Amino acid sequence: MPNTNPHLNRVRIIADYQFGRNAGCALFPNNVEFKMSATGRVRQIMFEGKRIATVKAHDGMLTLGIAGAMRLHRFLKFPGNRVVVNSDSAPFVLKGKNAFAKHVVGSDPDIRAGEEVMVVDEKDNFLATGKAVLSAHEMTAFKKGMAVEVRSGSIVFKVQDQFWQHGIKQFT
Repeated sequence: MPNTNPHLNRVRIIADYQFGRNAGCALFPNNVEFKMSATGRVRQIMFEGKRIATVKAHDGMLTLGIAGAMRLHRFLKFPGNRVVVNSDSAPFVLKGKNAFAKHVVGSDPDIRAGEEVMVVDEKDNFLATGKAVLSAHEMTAFKKGMAVEVRSGSIVFKVQDQFWQHGIKQFT
């Protein structure tokens, strides 16, 4: 039975268009909260106090928060909507630094410049979310320039020269 909340239905349809079939249901559970603009439009979608996504005012597309990108990462099979970076740049991307083309080792072949993407390491560990600056082909062909403008790096703690993400040792 479809949900009767028109805001929820709208953002789910946008997510399905932007990220693929059933991505909307994976991203937005029934009990999400909406933050509205002064004009009554949906701006942010929150779940358990964390930002899942923001609806961009100029084009109506979604930008993902860390919580939303992690939900999408669990839902989409590899290489869906991912840019893979090498181990040299992974610690920097994890901290929210941009991903450069010379460090990209692979990506979803359907990525186009301007799309919302997830950045992962070679073991498909989620690192960050951001906007693709180059197409998938350009990311692997170019040796200079920014590939992904990282919006948010994942939560990382450095303890005694070791990086930890969600209680798991990531890099030494």
